[in-house]
Amino acid sequence: MEEVEEEKKDEADYKRLHTFPLIRHSDMPEEMRVETMELCVTACEKHATNNESAAKMIKETMDKKFGSSWHVVIGEGFGFEITHEVKNLLYMFFGGSLAVCVWKCS
Repeated sequence: MEEVEEEKKDEADYKRLHTFPLIRHSDMPEEMRVETMELCVTACEKHATNNESAAKMIKETMDKKFGSSWHVVIGEGFGFEITHEVKNLLYMFFGGSLAVCVWKCS
């Protein structure tokens, strides 16, 4: 009985740890970073089974709020090298292995 409770506790801790957003790198101003991170979490939760829709939601919202030319990549197991405007990059993980990269390039 005690082992089952311990397993449930471990599983809950694992889920909580891996659903919290983890900023890998960002040079955005604090206010923009927080807004962008919250937007990414909302989009990834709303479109949990469709990364393309989540990326589109993030891009359209960023274009409206912070001007055009935003780019978004969401997925697992990819590499990238980008050029971006200074103070306009956010790279984070969400939900365990889901990576989200948001940047502005004019």
